[in-house]
Amino acid sequence: MVEIAALMMIASGAIHAVVNAVLKSGEDKLASRALIDLSGGLLVLPAIFFVAPPDGAWGWLFGSLLVHAIYFLALVKAFEVADMSAAYPVMRGTAPVFAAMGAVAFLGDGVTVPVALGMGLVTTGIFVSIIGRNLTLPALSYSLLTGLAVACYTVLDAGGVRNAPTPFSYIAWAFFILGAVIGGVFGAWRGRAFVHYAKANWRSCGTAGMAGVVSYGLAMLAFSVGDLPRLAPLRESSILFALAIAILFLGERPERMKIVGGAIIFAGVVILLLAR
Repeated sequence: MVEIAALMMIASGAIHAVVNAVLKSGEDKLASRALIDLSGGLLVLPAIFFVAPPDGAWGWLFGSLLVHAIYFLALVKAFEVADMSAAYPVMRGTAPVFAAMGAVAFLGDGVTVPVALGMGLVTTGIFVSIIGRNLTLPALSYSLLTGLAVACYTVLDAGGVRNAPTPFSYIAWAFFILGAVIGGVFGAWRGRAFVHYAKANWRSCGTAGMAGVVSYGLAMLAFSVGDLPRLAPLRESSILFALAIAILFLGERPERMKIVGGAIIFAGVVILLLAR
């Protein structure tokens, strides 16, 4: 099950990169975020009638909801002021380290030497990939805030999925509440602009919403059976997919340090897959 969980995290990372590419390519990023979240919430709505409420995990869930609100705002702002290939590595590179620290402190997870080495390589590779990038102070600040928020909600959701009656009960209710609250608030914030944007972009954002449920649903399932310090960095393999998307589909330039950083990330992922 631990090996399956590791593969689930890599698949989660690949899908996650696609979702963020849709967000980055949208003209109105706040409206895109709202539409993606609402779509995900609607997708899981039928499921909440067939799974138990996440009794024992409500505190984890609402803590995650609060942190997700901060995450989405910081993410949108980061993508507004920086290229995806510059902002994404910073936000994802800081997350595994903070998440591992939180998991050790609050969830009792352990960190072995191979896991620490793999995590270090993934984080190092991510930061190597942005050497030479001109990140402004606002872009760097929003990217770092996004990374910290990712770490916090990762720890909270790992705790929630482990304390709920079943992993699926937490996953279904988390996506439903997240979509209804975050998506609803952001949509109301944009007002009429959101309605017009939704009419023109419901297909792409709806597809991204479904992909988001699959992506983070896989991650939460993995957290229910494996230690977070090993699994969280594996999801950051998404940076490899994000860089490919940014270059192939978003028109951003390929650079030597991105390739070097990708190779270091790949080495870290291999170590994490083999770690025990």
